[in-house]
Amino acid sequence: MAEIIISEYKNTPVVTAFIDNKMEYISFVRDSEIHNVYVGRVDHIVKNLDAAFVKYAEDKVGYLPLKNITHACVLNKEFHEEDKLHNGDTVLVQVESEAVKTKRTKLTTNLSIPGKYAVITLGKTGIGSSVKLPDKDRERLTELIKDGYNSFVDDNRDYLFGSDIGLIIRTEASEIENDIEKELLNSAKETASILFNILKEARTRTIYSLLYSVNNNDMESHISKAHAFLKSRGISDANIIEDSGIYGITSKIEELTRNKVWLKSGGFLIIEQLESFNAIDVNTGKAIKGNDITSKVNKEAAYEIMRQIRLRNLTGMILIDFINTTDEEQKSELIALMTKLCKKDPIHTAFIDITGLGIMELIRNKNDKSLKEILKDVEKAVDNSKHQC
Repeated sequence: MAEIIISEYKNTPVVTAFIDNKMEYISFVRDSEIHNVYVGRVDHIVKNLDAAFVKYAEDKVGYLPLKNITHACVLNKEFHEEDKLHNGDTVLVQVESEAVKTKRTKLTTNLSIPGKYAVITLGKTGIGSSVKLPDKDRERLTELIKDGYNSFVDDNRDYLFGSDIGLIIRTEASEIENDIEKELLNSAKETASILFNILKEARTRTIYSLLYSVNNNDMESHISKAHAFLKSRGISDANIIEDSGIYGITSKIEELTRNKVWLKSGGFLIIEQLESFNAIDVNTGKAIKGNDITSKVNKEAAYEIMRQIRLRNLTGMILIDFINTTDEEQKSELIALMTKLCKKDPIHTAFIDITGLGIMELIRNKNDKSLKEILKDVEKAVDNSKHQC
């Protein structure tokens, strides 16, 4: 049984998805700059950081790593491999991650445009596919589109202004039933055409112009994402419900801000979000009944950890201290389980290693602010509205 519930948290719309009465997905309907593309100007260069600080709006400055600047995105001059950016240069940039605390907005010139079945990235080459696709599907789809896509790129080199584009086949491509090659190639062409238009238009637009944005505050798109999440869990039908307060969404969100998470077995997790990494500690707690408590609690913890990571949107380095065991078979089973669960995460998450101290290390791509950071923004918006009254 699954439901998609539309509700509010402190005047901010929220879309959640429940499976068997348990929250598994959450998304705040809010404005976001992520993926926006702007015409910016280099404000100054910081050599020891190997970065340029780029002003991309009247009151906004982001940092742009100087490594691998895409030639087509330098707008005021011819730019080659050995060239360097200078103060005052006009550059086309995309927001990769939003400003958090003392960290400025991170920008990139590897513009990435998502389509229905394909993602086109400027400054990359070749054809890849989502790691969430089975290996046989990845190879099959890549081979299917390769010749048509390469021919299309060669025919449109003039629109790339000396740069290349790469293609990533999305997980959704596995759902195409008929004319797979045609559908996939059309999606790639349509997406690439959006990028071509951005590059062309940028050369005639003024500083601080917004050339591309993803509609992040559209309720329908958030509901579609919730459906996509449920579909990845094998659920194709879900009731959409307007919450009247009976689902306790506010209390469930507030539970996600607490460090301590109890498990059904009586064990518990301690979750710490730190500046440079996230730490999760697994404890037996009150789990004293039955045989093989360590294996039981660790297995239950693995599922709950991945749920908490997803709902809290923890990204970057994640260190997990499971209950220690000397049983090598149990260790292997736990690694296999976590690897499997990582592959099911909508955001690319990878098992890295077990350290010498027995700490499991995961890496999760940053796609947005963490829940903790989003809730701070929500609180700030509430405070601002109070002052305006």
